[in-house]
Amino acid sequence: MATHANLGRARDAVRNARRSYPFTPPPDLGSGKASHYPLIIAGAGPIGLATALDLAHKGIKSIILEKRGGVSDGSRAICWSKRTLEILDRLGTAAPMVDKGVTWNVGHVHVGAANERIYSFDLLADKAQQFPAFINLQQYYAEEFLIDAVARRDDVDIRWQNEVVGVSDEGDHVLVTVQTPAGRYDLTCEYLIAADGHRSPVRNLLGLAFEGRVFEDHFLIADVKMKVDFPAERRFWFDPPFNPGQTSLLHKQADDVWRIDFQLGWDIDREAALSPASVEARVRGFLGPDADFDYEWVSLYTFQCRRMERFVHGRVIFAGDAAHLVSPFGARGANGGIQDADNLAWKLALILKGRAPRHLLESYDVERTCAADENILHSSRATDFMTPKSRVSRALRDAILDLARDYPFARGLVNSGRLSTPCVLEESPLNTPDIDEFTPKQRPGTPCIDAPVEVDGRAAWLLGEMRGGFTLLCFADARSQSLAGLDALRATEIPIEMCVVRPAGARPPAGPYRQIVDVQGLVQAHYDAMPGTFYLIRPDQHVAARWRRFDAEAIERALARATARA
Repeated sequence: MATHANLGRARDAVRNARRSYPFTPPPDLGSGKASHYPLIIAGAGPIGLATALDLAHKGIKSIILEKRGGVSDGSRAICWSKRTLEILDRLGTAAPMVDKGVTWNVGHVHVGAANERIYSFDLLADKAQQFPAFINLQQYYAEEFLIDAVARRDDVDIRWQNEVVGVSDEGDHVLVTVQTPAGRYDLTCEYLIAADGHRSPVRNLLGLAFEGRVFEDHFLIADVKMKVDFPAERRFWFDPPFNPGQTSLLHKQADDVWRIDFQLGWDIDREAALSPASVEARVRGFLGPDADFDYEWVSLYTFQCRRMERFVHGRVIFAGDAAHLVSPFGARGANGGIQDADNLAWKLALILKGRAPRHLLESYDVERTCAADENILHSSRATDFMTPKSRVSRALRDAILDLARDYPFARGLVNSGRLSTPCVLEESPLNTPDIDEFTPKQRPGTPCIDAPVEVDGRAAWLLGEMRGGFTLLCFADARSQSLAGLDALRATEIPIEMCVVRPAGARPPAGPYRQIVDVQGLVQAHYDAMPGTFYLIRPDQHVAARWRRFDAEAIERALARATARA
């Protein structure tokens, strides 16, 4: 049974139970000169780890400098989206995350003192997908799975208790000063990635602004461990009996841990709100006086939406919370950061290998600032809806909730946090505009939709066959297209993986191409494809270009454009 006294002990126990890593004096310490490395990453959170692992898969070595001695000490980010799982699947960590995490697709919205459920929603409309809409899993587990994946490689060096205390962009390299328990040392690198969180020491060392909006509201997070029969679904309350006039949220995590969020308002005593007596009163008001539970983690946060004006500053590149910060409702923080890593890694790999010019990084800035703006917009609107600041806005909000009981159109206006979806890169300079007639679905800039397929007689998934490089999806069959012209693309400066997609039962066309069988016809449907259709897919699984007929020169031009060589 939870008590006032064991709140602090429970929080300390969670911190102590998470993995820690010893300090190992780096080989550069005491050498008297700055060793040079292609790439340094500041921060061993999910974004820094995913970036390093993705780059390693592409043949680029890196060093991660982390001032902590272990993983996160609280659950922190818990909702991991389908798109994030698709990205992490390429890196080898999605499967253990799904196995450990809690799968959910369905959410419910409740209103009022009677605790009435006014409607439900399903976030996974297309059930023929490898991954669910979301899993819930504590951030420290996500970090541990990424660290395990890194440990199986020899091309990523994580240096624990190595804090970045100095950064200087020298034009042709970056000078990084590192503080350790055994003293300081210097390193140089081609590029420095700052994935060091919303307080980003690297950003502060460079004197760069982090501008945006602070919302006048506080939320209390209480993670409690208990065995109950609640379904693993998202539940959100407006004006519930246990938190009148405010909002609350419930999510199930791994290990029978439940995340409860309580809106508190702006004019509060923060110290009093975090006192054991206050926390206990709120949690017992939610769960009931006889509930049997233990505390895992308790935190108080203020809604903020901020971002840097630019994410690329010379040879220093910002990603994740270091570059942009959103309020937690909507699960857009860590998921947006993983998409930063996915966008950045392939571009840096091409640049470091001499296959693309440095100004390819400008597309990272364009694409990910656009994505950050989209996330901030949705997050700001959700916060404004949940916390109306005037009598008129509250009356409008309450009217929408009342209508949502009976009218589906009003449910689209209810905003309890628009949940994370991948950004469509509409204005990317890397896109080749359509010249043929297609539906808007899967247009250039959109992330690819997955579908079940068959490869070499085994069940597979379409996205799993796009292995981290550029892919040409060729929709053809033996009668309509010989595909002989594809041989002309084998000499491109940047390799293209050729994948022939054919209907189930169709005779495979001749040629040394990967044969993908569209077992349910869903690939053809998703991609508005017919024999003779071609899609050029980027390494981050966004569509770069598409055509209704084969044109080797057009494909090479699109490839050059997608790598900033046009």
